[in-house]
Amino acid sequence: MLYHSYMGKSLNPSKRKKLIAHYDHRHLQEQPLIPGLPDHVAELCLSRVHPSLLYSVCRSWRRLIYCPFFPPFPSLYALFFSSSDNEIQLLSFDPMSSRWETVPPPPNPLRLLVHHPSFLCRNLPVQSISVSGNLVLLAATAPNFNPALSRPLIFSPLSRSWSLGPPMATPRRWCAAGASGPTVYVASGIGSNFSADVARSLEKWDLVEEDEMDDFRWKKMRQLKDGRFSTDAIDAVGWRRKLCMVNVAKQGTLYDVANDIWEQMPEGMVGGWRGPVAAMDEEVLYAVDEDKGLLTRYNQDSDNWEVIMEVESLRGACQMAAAEGRLCVICGDGEILVIDVVAAPPKFWAVQRPAELEPLAVHILPRLSRLDF
Repeated sequence: MLYHSYMGKSLNPSKRKKLIAHYDHRHLQEQPLIPGLPDHVAELCLSRVHPSLLYSVCRSWRRLIYCPFFPPFPSLYALFFSSSDNEIQLLSFDPMSSRWETVPPPPNPLRLLVHHPSFLCRNLPVQSISVSGNLVLLAATAPNFNPALSRPLIFSPLSRSWSLGPPMATPRRWCAAGASGPTVYVASGIGSNFSADVARSLEKWDLVEEDEMDDFRWKKMRQLKDGRFSTDAIDAVGWRRKLCMVNVAKQGTLYDVANDIWEQMPEGMVGGWRGPVAAMDEEVLYAVDEDKGLLTRYNQDSDNWEVIMEVESLRGACQMAAAEGRLCVICGDGEILVIDVVAAPPKFWAVQRPAELEPLAVHILPRLSRLDF
């Protein structure tokens, strides 16, 4: 089992109606969910039961937990690179069945440059983030070495569909990408050619404003003071209404999203940033020391990183996601490790990845809806 709790987020009423309209209720009408109760009342009762129990009882309950309108449980998603056809694939790991499931592909195949002879020791980055229950692809490199994405590419697990975000004024790669709440941020980076303005730029796109105000655009925010973050693919980690950014040279900065100002990152925070970092619910920062295989947690009061555990598999870790009390980590050998940081002591286990696929990024998102389950 991967997780033990719900995502904790209900559907927007308008989106709920749209999803229900696409769902064939005949699947649930073969027999009552609970004899003697109307199905809408039974759904409310069953929503309080852990989905792993519903999954194992009967077929109608199993179907129910994958309905678009039923509270979704969290699942692991991973972007993989297939060297056999040079394509990017998005797969979802279902914690109920413990199986990988292919996600509906985007309208056009994702043919991005990941490996190149000029970069023997590293992959060319494919930058993606999780925001408001969606996966957003923001930046990558095309085969001609230009930026591959002129607009964000968004996947919604609940509707099983892809869509495009607003056009970026300057498509880029090697940038800082992250989210705070429902807002996506892109900073610095390189376009088709280096530009000092782009290297210092910061733009945001608010998904809530888009839904409520039909505001489909990127907004320019306060610039960085220099372009020191323009040559690295950086996770801008959302934490307590700030974005935390550290480049390969271990230079760090904080962006205050509420006040639109840049701040100096505390010395202790920068000092312990020795590998991938993720924030649990944007409140607690976790980091992996990729050299020592240490999992640490940031203490803001003392400005230091406290060691939680040491795991040999964490050596060489390159990317991490956090949600619902779990960390999902891509380790140096391509293994995907799940760590339960709520348990005392913390527990960890590996999720076997599909053969011949190389993991590029992991995310924790709502499970896939199954419209025809």
